[in-house]
Amino acid sequence: MKYFPLLWAGLWRKRTRTIFTILSVVAAFLLYGLLQGVNSWLSNALDQSAVNRLYTVSRISYVEPLPLSYTQQIESVPGVDKVGYFAWFGGYFQDAKNQVQSYAVEPQRMFDVYKEWKVPKEQLEQMKRQRNGAIVGASTMKRFNWKIGDHIPLRTPIWTRKDGAPSYDFEIVGVYTAPAQDNIFLMNYDYFDEARSFAKGQVAIYVFSIKDPTKSAAIAATVDKMFANSPNETKTQNEKEFAQAQIKQLGDIGFMVNAIVGAVLFTLLFLTGNTMMQSVRERIPELAVLKTVGFTDGMVTTLVLAESALLCVIAAFIGLGLAALAFPGIGKAIGGTVSLPLSVLGTGAIAAILLAMISGLPPAVRANRLAVVDALAGR
Repeated sequence: MKYFPLLWAGLWRKRTRTIFTILSVVAAFLLYGLLQGVNSWLSNALDQSAVNRLYTVSRISYVEPLPLSYTQQIESVPGVDKVGYFAWFGGYFQDAKNQVQSYAVEPQRMFDVYKEWKVPKEQLEQMKRQRNGAIVGASTMKRFNWKIGDHIPLRTPIWTRKDGAPSYDFEIVGVYTAPAQDNIFLMNYDYFDEARSFAKGQVAIYVFSIKDPTKSAAIAATVDKMFANSPNETKTQNEKEFAQAQIKQLGDIGFMVNAIVGAVLFTLLFLTGNTMMQSVRERIPELAVLKTVGFTDGMVTTLVLAESALLCVIAAFIGLGLAALAFPGIGKAIGGTVSLPLSVLGTGAIAAILLAMISGLPPAVRANRLAVVDALAGR
């Protein structure tokens, strides 16, 4: 610690250069934290997928509808426990920018399938009795400052009403909580199906739980075989496979994140390395004086490496800290309450140290080999 003032003075010898270098490192690690945080969150979400839950969609495309009559047929398959279904609503509140992740469901069926979704029994019963009743995820309630009893008009660019009304009107009768996906607006399917002007008696996705997770592949094959050669053939997957399929529609997220982060850190390596080389080059006489007054080659080398570490690590921690503060806001887009995974912070810290050592090594080697006589003579 006694050499800290010396390190600090060397770091701020050229204030403008140091400030811009720090800002570059902060921006790079902020980007790293956000991108790798989302990638890590998606990976963790896939790993935590329920092993006893299957999804059935149209074989053509998951946006193609399926007949509501499939419900009883899927229920008849041996090994199937509870069957639920939902239809996309695609609504927004007041302004098209305020998108609400909303689905029309049969309430009891959905809460039977998603047992991790918790709602008071009396609220669920109220939704079943009230056709325009809605149960809303806790994070969405917080997002719009809604409360139970509020009347919420939702508009949708997809589902026009047969009576010509511009919106579907709901009354919030309950709030559910969940480890993830607590941002969904659930409405009664019967109310929605009766009001919409087309595609009646159709749903988007079937989701059902099974009694024995080890038989998921066999049950999925049985379900799909049941509807083979019909006008609405199906594709059934377990929850992890279904989630992966949705993510892959956006592209290979992991590859894109790693490519972007790799390019940023590679460029940053040259930036910080150039900064340290210039700093050492400008201070060659000063380093020679340090050797003259008793500093060994090893001590001078350590000082240069420590200065590089001070620059990179402090800036990286600021960037990662900003990413941690900003990351919960991503929950509004991806659903649930999220925080920056500790694994991302850990790998970010390691990356910062490696960046400091690699960028500081060439100037440190030069300082180590510095000949006092030549340096003082300006050669």
